[in-house]
Amino acid sequence: MGYLICGKCKSYYQLQSGDSAKDFVSECDCGGKLRYVENLDIVDPSWKPVLLKKKPTKKEELNDKIRRISSIPGNIKNRLSHFFNKHFGNLLYSIRNRNKVHRNPHGAQYGTPYGMGPDFISSIMRELNFNNIRWAVVIPVIVIIILIFVFAPILTLLTLVLLVTVGYLFDDIIIGAKNALVAGAVSYLLGSIITGSFLLLILYTILGGFNGLVCGWIGGYLRTKIKGG
Repeated sequence: MGYLICGKCKSYYQLQSGDSAKDFVSECDCGGKLRYVENLDIVDPSWKPVLLKKKPTKKEELNDKIRRISSIPGNIKNRLSHFFNKHFGNLLYSIRNRNKVHRNPHGAQYGTPYGMGPDFISSIMRELNFNNIRWAVVIPVIVIIILIFVFAPILTLLTLVLLVTVGYLFDDIIIGAKNALVAGAVSYLLGSIITGSFLLLILYTILGGFNGLVCGWIGGYLRTKIKGG
């Protein structure tokens, strides 16, 4: 059956019945390389037996990859939550609560946006889906933007105005930005396909979504300013 030995830390592992040297990792826990020998004649008593880890099976590797892939949405969601909390939390709070007086549980005025962070970030995270999409607004905008791309590319800046308008049509700034994001991403995607820009398909789709998000946010912000003031 043989042995796997590590000359760096002077350790060895005796292979058991049915074991193969290929079933085990190639490095010892100390970082040294493991070497296979058929016979072991250790004179130095400092050499010691150890337990070695076997290589994961193909099934275990597949399960590990699946776990990693399934954890990606959660990681993205956490990063988005941190990003919005850092960059947009105060803006969201001032927009939605500029006319409210914040008080602590004892009734005294509280100088900071008490309880703002988690609630607002949760509201953003809840909109990471296709709910609350007003297709009666989004689809006509998508069609108009595609027509601009195909027949009047000189009017490309008009697409930004349309996306701002989408955001302006919603009372909730987050939902308005979400609808504009969908309109922008889909219209730029379909526009790229129709015009034959296949190499830039992903880039244009991301650009359309980004334009929609920013313009929709601007449209919602303008609506709150106009209605509020």
